[in-house]
Amino acid sequence: MPSWYLEDADPIAANNPYTFYKPSREIIAKVRPGEVVKLIFGFSSDEPDAPRAERMWVLVDECLTDGRFRGRLDNEPRHIQDLKPDDTVWFQPCNIIATEHDEHDNLVERYVKRCFVTMRVLEDGLKVGYLYREEPDTDNDSGWRITANDESDEYMSDSDNIAFVSLGAVLSKDDSFRDLLGAPNGCAYVRNPLTGEFEECQA
Repeated sequence: MPSWYLEDADPIAANNPYTFYKPSREIIAKVRPGEVVKLIFGFSSDEPDAPRAERMWVLVDECLTDGRFRGRLDNEPRHIQDLKPDDTVWFQPCNIIATEHDEHDNLVERYVKRCFVTMRVLEDGLKVGYLYREEPDTDNDSGWRITANDESDEYMSDSDNIAFVSLGAVLSKDDSFRDLLGAPNGCAYVRNPLTGEFEECQA
């Protein structure tokens, strides 16, 4: 038995739509022999620093009538010992996480820019209560600053309580504010505790 297996990426994408891109079945249907696709090869290892999986490209040799594919590994594995370039790999649409036909305007790319967010939202499970947008610090910064709106000054002064992550990572926790993200710099919004709706306010 091989030491590796192919990950079913469908549930991962379903549970993480803002941070894990997976091509649709319509996109996968465009794949033809001679193209490459990316798969997740899961494995077990005794190496303490080894990842749980390797993402590698496979060259498609055949698209079968039952929906499966046959291909050859187009990468050199770093950790999987019993798999080498040109080895035959059989796989299904659920295993494919990237193709040569992937959409450029997908949720992951749309919300890949970063924001500052408190751990009250990111880890403690509270809904977003207040957010404002300022001039971005860097090219990969969206300018958005997001809180639960119950953080004290002391809490906010501790850098361990604030993370700089993709907007998608926050949307995965609470996407109720997604429609506000196109607002310009200088805008601010607070959630009305009675209605649960966001209202524009002073930053």
